[in-house]
Amino acid sequence: MTPVELSRTVLHAVRRAVDAGELSVAVPTRAVVAPPGPGGCGDYATSIALQLARPAGQTPFRVAEVLRPYLVGTDGITDVVLTGPGFLNISLDRAAAGVGLVGEILRRGARYGYAEQPDGRVVQLHCPHDLRAVVVAEASARLLRSQGALVRVTAEGFEDVWTSVLGVTVDAVGHAPAELPVNVRPVPVPASETADLMSLGRDAGRWALLHPAPHDRPRTGDEHLVQRESNSLFRVRYAHARARAATRNAADLGFTAEPGPGPVTGSDTGTPTGTGTPTGTGTPTGTGTPTGTTPLADAAPALLAALADHPRVLAAAAEHRAPDRLARHLVAVADAALPFLLTVLPRGGEKPSAAHRARLALAEAVGAVLAGGLDLLGIDAPDHL
Repeated sequence: MTPVELSRTVLHAVRRAVDAGELSVAVPTRAVVAPPGPGGCGDYATSIALQLARPAGQTPFRVAEVLRPYLVGTDGITDVVLTGPGFLNISLDRAAAGVGLVGEILRRGARYGYAEQPDGRVVQLHCPHDLRAVVVAEASARLLRSQGALVRVTAEGFEDVWTSVLGVTVDAVGHAPAELPVNVRPVPVPASETADLMSLGRDAGRWALLHPAPHDRPRTGDEHLVQRESNSLFRVRYAHARARAATRNAADLGFTAEPGPGPVTGSDTGTPTGTGTPTGTGTPTGTGTPTGTTPLADAAPALLAALADHPRVLAAAAEHRAPDRLARHLVAVADAALPFLLTVLPRGGEKPSAAHRARLALAEAVGAVLAGGLDLLGIDAPDHL
């Protein structure tokens, strides 16, 4: 069960409680599910009971008690625990959830996490005559459009060189009416460092501006260009390139991806030693030590959790006009993926198996998420690095 499917399941539980006369509320159009916070448990938590408590005329905890039986026993859900004032903490069948998640990502491709259709919102982003503000506004517009909004970006001033070097554009330039104040204003790049920033080129330059939080001063040095583990952009693009390479190499070995739970045995298993991140020479560390029989959901739980969280991250980054949230999320996905990617292909004289096909499917899902995320930031995702 994917987060989107779980959200629909929660709404269906509300609808069933309303139809049974246990709740008297309008069924909401959306139920937010996210990893549990402090004090929570399970795979996901939802605050839907807190949202419905006032219109239902009941306490949040009582609303949660009403909803729990409609969730327990649903296919893919193994347990529901109530915590705090009324949070529903949901545990999933991890093997089934992993298969469904990977299948959903492969079906949606780079558009995984996008809204299914326009939501009717019209958003105007207006920024000062500042390079970083314009880049942040444009990336925020991409995120908002991915979530169904219609967006227009304007700036108080604009330099043509920003387009030629960083590929950034706006819809209009000039002073806005009084009722449209500047609403995108990150910490700017000091004038003395603008030339250094521009010398990084499109991809590294945009990453330097978008990866830090808006209130943090961006770094404009050549650390964004080095192919080392210390460079977060390199790690993200390296993970993407390795995921694409896995598909090419699997084709050479005569097998393709197929989502599945991926039970693995013997030498076909395990989490590699080391971090799997590139060294200064671009060679991944880790040798792949076998650990016994391991379902895919247990072999890569952090990676599956990061991929499952991608739609929530896109929605939050769009809502808060914060492309830095997406950038940091891509780093988290890459760091979780790099050790796993060392285990995808058969080793030695092994024959390709269902486990390898399941792992390849997960690797392709990683590639899709990283490519889609980088595209929203206006950054290229090369297949070879």
